[in-house]
Amino acid sequence: MAAILDFADELRAVGEERFGRPPAAVGVGLPGAVDEAAGVAVYSANLGWRDVPIRRLLTERLGGAVPVALGHDLRVAALAEGRLGAGAGVDRFLLVALGTGIATALSIDGRTEPGAHGRAGELGHVVVRPGGTLCGCGRRGCLEAVASAAAVGRAWAAAAGVPGLDAADAARAVVAGDPRAVDVWARAVDALADGMMAAVSLLDPRTLIVGGGLAEAGETLLTPLRAALAARAAPFHHLPEVVPAALGDAAGCLGAGLLAWDARHAAATAEVVPS
Repeated sequence: MAAILDFADELRAVGEERFGRPPAAVGVGLPGAVDEAAGVAVYSANLGWRDVPIRRLLTERLGGAVPVALGHDLRVAALAEGRLGAGAGVDRFLLVALGTGIATALSIDGRTEPGAHGRAGELGHVVVRPGGTLCGCGRRGCLEAVASAAAVGRAWAAAAGVPGLDAADAARAVVAGDPRAVDVWARAVDALADGMMAAVSLLDPRTLIVGGGLAEAGETLLTPLRAALAARAAPFHHLPEVVPAALGDAAGCLGAGLLAWDARHAAATAEVVPS
């Protein structure tokens, strides 16, 4: 948290030096369960956060005059993909990020759905392999414990007997035809398809946008994933188009910026509305 506050202070100083004035608003994307209205990071399994009052801490650090908008990191990425990337012009899409963990964000007509308690989209903690690998949340067999980029990297390092290998190394080994890598990859794709098919069944998105570190494998991932989804589809399913995310690692930052832009616009509008 100290690093985040220091970085925000740095950005403010750079902005003031470059533009001659303080920032108009701040946008923040956070992992895990986020209470956007209260400005609190409620829970993050991967960071060990519980009930961190980030809006208050940032407001105090930045002098108290600047509005701070918070959002789930993937929902802010979906905001950017919807306005600037692969979801532009799509009325209903699901963004799935395959990184350290796995999460999703549903966008409907340009608005991302947070859920009743700000906890929608935690597909990574749907159990797809009961009794399987221990997840950071404390349960076993969660999708992200089996098929996230981090999980694929761990599985490939173990299969190859070489510590420190990651998902990108696994993808290269798949392309090279290493049967051990092919097996690791196939198990991850099967788990992903199980989890994503549940999401498709529940949400019926028009487009499924796949991003995150694992998606950098491109068609090495997407081609077998499309086939696995098709194999699981019932006659009544309408499978979405499966496409790669367009904005890469920039999506979260761009989305946080858009969140700040929207917050400033809302504040400016409120200022001119008569009481």
